Amino acid sequence: QVQLVESGGGLVQAGGSLRLSCVASGRTFSNTAMGWFRQAPGKERTFVSSINWSGSTTFYADSVKGRFTISRDNAKNTVYLQMNSLKLEDTAVYYCGARAGARARTEVGQFDYWGQGTQVTVSS
Repeated sequence: QVQLVESGGGLVQAGGSLRLSCVASGRTFSNTAMGWFRQAPGKERTFVSSINWSGSTTFYADSVKGRFTISRDNAKNTVYLQMNSLKLEDTAVYYCGARAGARARTEVGQFDYWGQGTQVTVSS
């Protein structure tokens, strides 16, 4: 079992920054690939970013490249999503996902565990 708890969401103005955190427990974190997904009202959950077990490989959705950075600290069992230059369309509930494997993936169905989500709202 893997338990994931996201935090760091909130209300920010467009152009601002926010850092999300996801703390994992219940599984060997260093051998678990992680990812961030988001879901806006009335829309499906979509890929944002992912990172392999060591942090050496990362993937980003085109919509966030150059603005978001994913990282992990295995000593703290934590994955982060640094979000800069936030846009109105970034508003969504952000979910942390964990995969039962070391390689990074980019699809919702490729992740086995999910956190409860944290709301990110970007205002004009």
